[in-house]
Amino acid sequence: MANTVLAQAEVRQPSSLVLLVRYLRRNWSLGIGLLILLALVAFTVIGFLVIDPKDAYPLAAATKKAPSLKYPLGTDFFGRDLFAAMVVGMWQTAVIGILAGGIGTAVGVVLGFMSAYFGGWIDSVIRTVCQILTPIPVLLIQVVVAGSLDKRDVTFLTMAFIVAMLAWMGPTLVVRSQVLTMKERQFVAVAKLSGVSDLGIIFKEILPNLLPFIAAAFVGQVFSAVFASFYLAVLGLGPLREPLLGNIIWAAQGQGAFFNGWWWWPIEPAVAMILILGSLALINMGLDELANPRVRRTE
Repeated sequence: MANTVLAQAEVRQPSSLVLLVRYLRRNWSLGIGLLILLALVAFTVIGFLVIDPKDAYPLAAATKKAPSLKYPLGTDFFGRDLFAAMVVGMWQTAVIGILAGGIGTAVGVVLGFMSAYFGGWIDSVIRTVCQILTPIPVLLIQVVVAGSLDKRDVTFLTMAFIVAMLAWMGPTLVVRSQVLTMKERQFVAVAKLSGVSDLGIIFKEILPNLLPFIAAAFVGQVFSAVFASFYLAVLGLGPLREPLLGNIIWAAQGQGAFFNGWWWWPIEPAVAMILILGSLALINMGLDELANPRVRRTE
């Protein structure tokens, strides 16, 4: 009897939590990226509980104060509490990244499926448009569009849509290539012979197998959107009154923060942006193992 119980204990599978911890320990880039991202989320959530969002805007605090107990991250030339500005700015940056990345990924998935699965003139049109637009520098188009807008009408949501304009090309090409491969596999042929409709094959057979690729594409587009919103703001093409991280650096450059000894003003948003982009890059690297069967391993 004792031997039977011992044998059952030996073959018992580890819990899902244990397997997740083991996987994150092995896939260190995904684990570290998620840890940094969770820390940034905690900073933003806790920050909103302790700040007044009005302090993130000009004339809300004393000007040019170094970090102290009253102002943990100091203040800037315009009288903004930089702790409040960082909290609000990181939230706005997250909204831009998620909105633009989500729109770009969703449009790319739809176009990629239509192009690869139905083929014909649909594939020709989508592929031709991608081939025409891909060589054009995305930064150039974004700068031209953002520069042509009246700064009084630009909001951080407007920036999200500017960034999302061409964010669909990458996911479209990735999804198209994967669907072209999967639609020739045996399980799709069996589904067709069984009388499953095209939409049924797409949503029940192909799409579930593409979820790792779509997740990786989404993280990549969020990274691109955050970076785009950052450099547009640094160039002075964003909503200048909003405390976006790039706007804070742009204002610090305009007022000569380093030359005047206000070192904390540009350094804090720069560090925050490095952490955001670094976490997304690490997560994208970690998701590559799930999306790439050549390097995928199991516990």
